[in-house]
Amino acid sequence: MSRIGNQPIKIREGVTATFKEGIVTVIGPKGTLSVKIHPAIGVKMDNQVINVVRKTENPKDKALHGLVRSLLNNAVLGVTAPWSKSLELSGVGFKANMNVDDLVINVGFSHPVLIKAPEGITYKVEENKITVMGIDKQLVGEMAAQIRRVRPPEPYKGKGIHYVGEKLRKKLGKAAKTIAGGVAGAK
Repeated sequence: MSRIGNQPIKIREGVTATFKEGIVTVIGPKGTLSVKIHPAIGVKMDNQVINVVRKTENPKDKALHGLVRSLLNNAVLGVTAPWSKSLELSGVGFKANMNVDDLVINVGFSHPVLIKAPEGITYKVEENKITVMGIDKQLVGEMAAQIRRVRPPEPYKGKGIHYVGEKLRKKLGKAAKTIAGGVAGAK
């Protein structure tokens, strides 16, 4: 039994949803999103409520039930209030700037890194924080991951690009290991 898949999705005011030929199109004040529905999953729309039902009890269909419901819910929420992910730059001389709609990052390379904003994504830079915003949750997460991949945090000092609130695991380093190894070997 899918607990998430059985929950109804309430359509907010100002949002319309249509189901046609296996595609649910959600239109809202921030934009339009389309979600392709797997043939094993059905969608019922009644009075500002979307219900997702599965046609069979096949284990693969049960797995898709919750997934499709989550994708539809993310689309309904995204067209009313955009999704966002924040990244932080940590390191001496690391900075980010905006170049029209594109992001320019200086993170210790011999050249600045330019990251173009795809359609539906906007960047915001404040001090050492980058915020990725858009109505498509998957695209926002993918662009934030691409920015992080430019210079992931290194394990010794934590320099690099990381998500705000991300716990970084730091290694001790060579000097700390030799001291610890010498004390253990003295016994």
